[in-house]
Amino acid sequence: MKTQQCFSCGAREGMTHFEGRGETMSVKGMERRVDNLSGWECQKCGEIEWDPESSERHGQAGDELVIAARQMIGAEMKRIRRKLHLTQKETVQLLSGGGHNAFSRYERGEILPPKALMLLMRLLDRYPHLLADAKALAEGADLRGAFKYTEHKEHESLTVA
Repeated sequence: MKTQQCFSCGAREGMTHFEGRGETMSVKGMERRVDNLSGWECQKCGEIEWDPESSERHGQAGDELVIAARQMIGAEMKRIRRKLHLTQKETVQLLSGGGHNAFSRYERGEILPPKALMLLMRLLDRYPHLLADAKALAEGADLRGAFKYTEHKEHESLTVA
């Protein structure tokens, strides 16, 4: 059995060579399996070092998974924005305060949106009647008494007094 010293914990002959291993990666609820990986695993600390070819395949699969997750989130943002009948510019002005170029990159899956923005969009997807409240708040309404509660069919909401 091939052994070598672990670079992480320093255990002499702690690393043993393996072949034919599979690993499942998970990103944002999406999974990808990579089979027939080979490399070294430390029996003391559990550190794994992939062989060059396995490292390349493992890294590529991980990158593809991250890109797919970003595109899925971008498509969700676009669907919600359209459901709310908002342009990218209106959505930026109302919800994020950033630039419309950044929002376009979110929707194309080039970059991940801030967690708070994604959470707010998902809440508006679930409770679209709150969009009116968001617009009232964005217009600078006085929060110290400018609102009264209004009953909607399903939910309670704020309106400008």
